[in-house]
Amino acid sequence: MTTHIFETELWLPVPREKVFPFFADARNLEILTPPWLNFKVLTAGEIEMRVGAVIDYQLRIHGLPVRWRTEITGWDPPYSFTDEQRRGPYRRWSHTHTFSEKDGGTLCRDEVIYAVPGGAVVNWFFVRHDVKKIFAYRVGALRKYFEVKAQIP
Repeated sequence: MTTHIFETELWLPVPREKVFPFFADARNLEILTPPWLNFKVLTAGEIEMRVGAVIDYQLRIHGLPVRWRTEITGWDPPYSFTDEQRRGPYRRWSHTHTFSEKDGGTLCRDEVIYAVPGGAVVNWFFVRHDVKKIFAYRVGALRKYFEVKAQIP
């Protein structure tokens, strides 16, 4: 199984004490996910984020309905957490979020290790581009939510 790594970072001029709780609320994924994915959290009620928490979603990828289940496998507030796909479109998906204080704000880093059916060819022609678009949308949504200008140190 060929794995791929996607990494990105965004600096927000907001203290980590305000940024981490936003990410710790699984329902905020609906704010961070592009509308063309029709993303919705299916897990009912309040979701207590902790190691072992399981969250179910539905979305559409290129028009095809997909169910996705993730499990929180790492939880170290307010520094980091990791979610891993348990059921979904990828052969593997492990997403680590880290938050560090920098220049009076918060540096948010994402590392995604993933594998797709069809391997490197499918990744090159389809998935890699989609992942980049989704995370670019996320940057804009985070800037808007935290009222940040387009300036990143």
